[in-house]
Amino acid sequence: MSPTQISLELIPRTRSGLRAELATVREQFPAVSTVNIPDLTRFSTRSWEACAFGRPHFRTIPHVRAIDLNPKEPLPMAGPLVAHGIEDVLIITGDAPSDMNRRVYPVDAEQAIRRFTRELPHVRVYAGLDPYRQSFAQERDYLERKLEAGAVGFFTQPFFDLRLMDAYADLIPEGAEVWWGLTNVTTEGSMNYWASRNRAVYPRSFEPTLEWNRCLAQAALKFARERSQHIYFQPIRTDVVEYLGGIV
Repeated sequence: MSPTQISLELIPRTRSGLRAELATVREQFPAVSTVNIPDLTRFSTRSWEACAFGRPHFRTIPHVRAIDLNPKEPLPMAGPLVAHGIEDVLIITGDAPSDMNRRVYPVDAEQAIRRFTRELPHVRVYAGLDPYRQSFAQERDYLERKLEAGAVGFFTQPFFDLRLMDAYADLIPEGAEVWWGLTNVTTEGSMNYWASRNRAVYPRSFEPTLEWNRCLAQAALKFARERSQHIYFQPIRTDVVEYLGGIV
């Protein structure tokens, strides 16, 4: 059984800001071995470009949106992945862009996973697990199809309830690697966003306070360690040291 790895999800708003965050993580959180970075089209730096800033100090995992991949053109991140020694990607289907002038393609996560495993066989491919979008049985079947396509494991959407994490732990196929997701929700606006946009489910005990979120982070890290699984934290509009100091 492998020891638990800890990742931070960092947003590449600016290159200078990302460098500063990476320096803080190196200094304050030596237990963090990995950084995963979303591919947000409103920012100029693509996820695989941003991941290069984390090398060689961190294992870096860029997010790739399947709907951005033109089936008739080479994978745009293939060269940068090799050049910077990036050996992992997280593939999600991706939301339709708000800018209708931006081109997307009818490619889903399963198709993109198959393409990556075929064209970049040295790259480990992770897929997404979303506990809120469909039934337990549907999500379980979807996970199995992604594994059949070539995924080695999953990054989950953030959880807010250990009981729900435990229920999904039983659904995940044996042998699949799991990165449990946690984030901080400390305002009513953020709470409503997660509930309306992502259909997140909160336990009755939930409180939009940093203290409550820190307690959940600590309990979730213990949960992952007990199962020799992994965890990633997604600090949102909160100083990472304030959120995770003394826990990670």
